[in-house]
Amino acid sequence: MSEKRLTRRILLNKLFLKNRLVILNEDTFEEIFSFKLNLTNVFISVTIGAFLLITFTTYIIAFTPLREFIPGYSSSKLKKDATELALKSDSLTNALKRNDAYLKAIKKVLTGDLEYAKFNKDSILAESELPSKADLSPTNEELELRDQVAKEEKTTKTNLSKSKSKTH
Repeated sequence: MSEKRLTRRILLNKLFLKNRLVILNEDTFEEIFSFKLNLTNVFISVTIGAFLLITFTTYIIAFTPLREFIPGYSSSKLKKDATELALKSDSLTNALKRNDAYLKAIKKVLTGDLEYAKFNKDSILAESELPSKADLSPTNEELELRDQVAKEEKTTKTNLSKSKSKTH
């Protein structure tokens, strides 16, 4: 137990132990600049630097045309052209189907292979009938609600007129 405390204390001392980083001119041994550092400052600086580097790289890849050079990403012009061509091919396919149906119908007329439509007279008459009129008369509950709303409106109008006459 005491060994764990001792190792923790030694580690904490190493983390906060001040060291000096000095940059010297090799020919003249003139000190160019120096830093007082400890291990925690170095760790924090490296972590922040790595985070900023990752963020900057992600930003460049996500929001600039450089992403087109990464394998797997396609250019926005290529995507636009592909969707445009997909829409055109769909519309051409539909037009081709309509033309085929039209040509088949003309071929049937020219060869005489017409199928005569069979109509059910009862179904035609049933579709032409108008639906019966619905009962739109108000119920007793609706009439009571209308009366209650009318009474409330009268009381609010009288209260408003009384308050206006008091102010004038």
